Amino acid sequence: MAKGLDVGTMNLISAQQEGNETVFVQQRNSFVEIEYSDMAEQMLSRSDVLHIRKDDDVYVLGDDALNFANIFNQETRRPMSQGILSSDEKSAIPMMKLIIEQVVGSPEYPNEKLFFSSPADPMDSDLSTLYHQKTIESFLNDMGYDAEPINEGMSVIYSDLADNDFTGLGISFGAGMTNVCLSYYAVPVMKFSVARGGDWVDEQAAQATGTQVDKVTSIKEDDFELDFETDVGGVEGALSIYYENLLDYVIDRIQEEVDEEDIEEGLDVPVVVTGGTSSPNGFTKLFRQHLDDADIPFSISEVRHADEPMYSVSRGALVAARSDEEEQRDSGNSGHDEEEVEAQSDD
Repeated sequence: MAKGLDVGTMNLISAQQEGNETVFVQQRNSFVEIEYSDMAEQMLSRSDVLHIRKDDDVYVLGDDALNFANIFNQETRRPMSQGILSSDEKSAIPMMKLIIEQVVGSPEYPNEKLFFSSPADPMDSDLSTLYHQKTIESFLNDMGYDAEPINEGMSVIYSDLADNDFTGLGISFGAGMTNVCLSYYAVPVMKFSVARGGDWVDEQAAQATGTQVDKVTSIKEDDFELDFETDVGGVEGALSIYYENLLDYVIDRIQEEVDEEDIEEGLDVPVVVTGGTSSPNGFTKLFRQHLDDADIPFSISEVRHADEPMYSVSRGALVAARSDEEEQRDSGNSGHDEEEVEAQSDD
């Protein structure tokens, strides 16, 4: 069968094929700590709230964590920060493991193939992704999977650019990082990440307006639009300002990173944007406007939004995993055969 897993700072999302449909399972990658009582634990269990007890505390995990944080006027805690496991959160590894188990479930057979997304090392930070990548791989292998990392930007290419021979610019605007990959016929020409994403936008807007970060996040996820007609002094106005700053920052890094010697003369490619941070209405239009003003050594034919931006990375990881599994079963050849990848992507 094979599975794909998007290991995101904000959400963990798995993908697997069931018949002609791709089925996704999603949990928010967060938790909140509440004081233990027999009554509290009974109520949580009856309500099917994902939680665990540790000593005199109860940890509510996943989608319910944000609701509980708002009720108790607390900030949620995250196992991940800036796209990788958080070194500042002592409970990061056990909480991450529990949420992963909830999202991917047990393998259907020993060594079921699973590709999971992993960010590139950020070009604007000393952060290393190696420990994060190896730890997630170890979690999954211990569960019985044959796990393999895939660059997050390349997952976007596999998911959304099959109709262009896997040629184009894929950008995943996540919570912790933004990942960028330029691919030419399924071969990555450029890939990098920057240590800014939706969390950076939320934190800056929260600081500017004196609002709790979780409250800003809730406003952003509740029908926020990038139309620049909102009150500049409010949270939505601040979000608009920092969204625009993020787009300019990413475009500037693309201009710095792209090597003209690696670009075919006259290259004209589509750009696909995805990730939860790209969800607000108006995002794609604004990004296109800013790209038009940029000095990039290749032409852009279009800027499109992934059909399901929350699921694009996990779907791309699934495409890669199914292709790899098919190759191992049929021929054992190394690498991804482009026609096989395209066939999986079209399912």
